[in-house]
Amino acid sequence: MTANKILIVDDEEIIVRLLSMSLRSDGYETVTANSGEQGLAVFKSESPDIVVTDIKMPGMDGLELLKQIKEIDPEKEVIIVTGHGDIDSTITALQRGASDFINKPVRDEALAIALERAKAKIAIRKKLEEYTENLEIKIAEATEEIRRKSNFQRLLIKSSNDAIVAFNHDWKVVVFNPAAARMFGETAKDVRNKMTIDDLYSPEIVKIFKHQATTEIERGTFPWKEHILHTKDDRQIPIRYASNVLHEQGEFMGTVTFFQDLTEIKRLEKELVQSERLAAVGQTVSGLAHYVKNILIGLKGGSYVVDVGIQKNNTEKFKTGWETIKRNIKRVGDLTQDLLTYSKEREPEFEVCSPNDIVEEVIDLVIDMAGLKGILVSKELDPDIGDIIADFQTIHRSLLNLVTNAIDACLEDEDTSKKHEIKIKTYKDKNDYVCFEVKDNGCGMDKKTQRQLFNPMFSSKGGKGTGLGLLVTGKLIEEHKGIIETQTSPGDGSTFTIKLPYERSNTVEIN
Repeated sequence: MTANKILIVDDEEIIVRLLSMSLRSDGYETVTANSGEQGLAVFKSESPDIVVTDIKMPGMDGLELLKQIKEIDPEKEVIIVTGHGDIDSTITALQRGASDFINKPVRDEALAIALERAKAKIAIRKKLEEYTENLEIKIAEATEEIRRKSNFQRLLIKSSNDAIVAFNHDWKVVVFNPAAARMFGETAKDVRNKMTIDDLYSPEIVKIFKHQATTEIERGTFPWKEHILHTKDDRQIPIRYASNVLHEQGEFMGTVTFFQDLTEIKRLEKELVQSERLAAVGQTVSGLAHYVKNILIGLKGGSYVVDVGIQKNNTEKFKTGWETIKRNIKRVGDLTQDLLTYSKEREPEFEVCSPNDIVEEVIDLVIDMAGLKGILVSKELDPDIGDIIADFQTIHRSLLNLVTNAIDACLEDEDTSKKHEIKIKTYKDKNDYVCFEVKDNGCGMDKKTQRQLFNPMFSSKGGKGTGLGLLVTGKLIEEHKGIIETQTSPGDGSTFTIKLPYERSNTVEIN
C-alpha cells in the first residue's frame, strides 16, 4: 500500500486550492481544510497518509495541530510549511515529530522532495512492521516447535524403560526419569537439581565417569558395559550401562547415562544355560556308558592282577595291579567331579589372589610327571599384574585342565624328533584382561576338531577322554565373566588363552 492521500491545511484558501491542484496532477488524492480545527476534524474522518499544514494560523496553529495528530496516531507523517525567519517554531515542530518542513512560498520541487521523504519513512515503517510481524510469527512458530520437541523429549525420557540419568557441568543431577527412580530407589523430587554424582553413585562408578569426562575429550560415546549396581536399600541389580560425555567447543557440559536392568534377562539366561547343561548331561549318559565300561574293565583287570600277586606272593604283580586300580579310581573321581561341576550352577568365590602364584602351583603339580615323559614345562610371568580379585579355584582348576591337555597333546604327537615343551604365560592385554596362556608344540588339531572342542561328549583323545574336561573348563571361565581363545594347527601345537576381567585387589572397577 502506497501513501497516496494527503491532507492540506492552511488558512489561505488560494494556497490550499493551488497545492491541491498541483498534487492531484501528480496523482495524489487530496483533502483540504482552512483552519487547524477543521484540519483535525478532516484528519479524524479521512485518515490521510500525510498532512501538509501551515504553522501560522489563527485559532489552532500548525504546532497544536501537529501535537493533536501525533496523539491520535504517532505514525502519521506531518510536513510543516513555515515562513522565512520562523526558525524557532520550525525546531519546535521537528521536536514534536514533524517529518519535514518547507518554506513559503511553497515550490513544487521542494514539496515533491518533502513528500518523497515522508513516503520513504512510511514505506520503511511499513516494511519494519511487516518484518516485525513476520518475525513474531516465526518466533511463535519456532517457540511452539521447541515446546513440542521439548514435550516429546520429556515424554520420551519419562516413558523410557531404560533408566536415564544426566548431570550438568557441576555434576548435579538434571535428568532422572521414573525408571531411574525405580532402579536407584530414590524419588525424582529428592534427586533432580539436589543430588550430585557423589550422592547418587557408588565411589567406583563416580571414579569411572569423572575419569571419562576429564581425560577422554575426543571420545563422546562409551560402549555398553555390565555391572552390579549396589543401591542404598541394599539391593544388588545386574545392569548394563552406556554413557555419553557432552562437550561444547572443547568445554565439558555434562554427561548422560543409560541403565538397563538385566535382572530378568540374567534369570532367563541362567534358566536356559541350566536347561542346556542338564540336557547335555542327559545326552552324555549314553556316551559315558562306554567310558565307564572301560573303567570297570580297568578295575577288573587291576583286581585280577592283585589277586594273582596275592596267590603267588608276587609283590611286583600286586603293585602293578594296585596301581591300575588306583588309576581307574581316579578316573571315576574325575568323571564324577566333572559331571557335578557341569550340571550345577556356581557363583564365583572372589578373593585376593596372585595369578602368578596360581601358575606356580599348577606347574608344581605337573612338572615331575611331565619331566618323566620328556616334556619341558616353562613359564613367563608378568610381575606387574600383582594381586587381583578373582576365584582362585576356578582359575586353578581351569589352568590345570589346559596344562594336562597340553601334556597329552605332546604325548600323542607322532613327530618323535621334537623336543616337546609347554609354556605357561601371564600378561595383561590391551583390553584390560588378565590372561593365562598355555602353549604347547604337540600334535595340534585341525579346524573340525577345534570347532567341536567345547561340545558335550566330544574328546580329541578318543576313548581315553570323557569329553567333559574342556566343557567344564569353559563353564567355569564363563561363570567368571571370562573367555577362552584357541589357536591351533596340525603338527604345530596349540595355544589356549584364558582371559578374565582385570580387577586389582586395591581398586574396584566396573567390568
